[in-house]
Amino acid sequence: MANNTVRADQLTEGSVVTIRGKLAFARLTRRIEGKELAQANVRRRQAGMKYDITSPYTTATISGGAQVIYADPDNPTLEEQYVAERCYTSKKKPEDGLSYSIDSKGNNLPSIGIPGEGGFVQDLSGQELARGLDVTLVLEVYKARDQENRGLGLTHVLVNEAPRYYTPGSVDESQLKARGITLAQPMQAVPSNEATPVGGAEPVGTEVDKTSGLSFPAPQPAGQVQQAPTQPAPSAQQVVPAPVAQPQAVQQAQPSSVQAEETAEQKLARIEAENARLRAENQAAKDVASAIGTPDPSSPWAPQQSQPQAGIAYNG
Repeated sequence: MANNTVRADQLTEGSVVTIRGKLAFARLTRRIEGKELAQANVRRRQAGMKYDITSPYTTATISGGAQVIYADPDNPTLEEQYVAERCYTSKKKPEDGLSYSIDSKGNNLPSIGIPGEGGFVQDLSGQELARGLDVTLVLEVYKARDQENRGLGLTHVLVNEAPRYYTPGSVDESQLKARGITLAQPMQAVPSNEATPVGGAEPVGTEVDKTSGLSFPAPQPAGQVQQAPTQPAPSAQQVVPAPVAQPQAVQQAQPSSVQAEETAEQKLARIEAENARLRAENQAAKDVASAIGTPDPSSPWAPQQSQPQAGIAYNG
């Protein structure tokens, strides 16, 4: 509320106030101190707060329409009014409704109560509570020795449902539940070096070069990928012409070797044998022609006048 009607010096030491809401942020299992305390004060100044916190503390913030639980709603105590007047609407998340925050100084950590048989029992897990839990903060008025004003300390955090615990990297389960999603157990983000172990011999993730048919790991830096196709190119140019040139040399050498081996006597004998074969075939063709009629002029065995003169002859 904009106007506070109840001052801290009006509070009665030892009085108790309870307020209920959804847990938005908390540090309950250990105090904020040292370097964390200095960083917290930097954030406080950035948020427009005038004063730093000089001693270690625990903290809790509830939202979702925080409501003071009045012992007698018709006759609220000054302490209950004091707490109710200090509920606020977040400028960053006005949709969260009324919120309430407390920074509790002192040497003692607040006790965490979870549902048990016959009532609340103390949670001894040592874990921080998860965001979104329905909780009740129990506040007690105290008076510092060297100050006249009173303050409020957080003595208990009572969990009004089955407890869940904060997991680094986890999502707000209350937001998932609002969308009909329920997690059976807390889930957390897995570091990338665990999710993607390196295996040097893994055959997956390879690319094949169309020119050489060779495979190489992928992906790779741009410089290596560009060099891979060019490396086999020289060897391909050297190997491909070799098989082509060798058959040509053999084909050209074969006729010349045959011609060199045939002597004059062998040539004369080959011609005489060929002439004898042709004469025999010609005579046979004449006998067939006289029986069946004129043969096809394209036949090599046709009885032509000029064929004996056109055959292979030798005049020795």
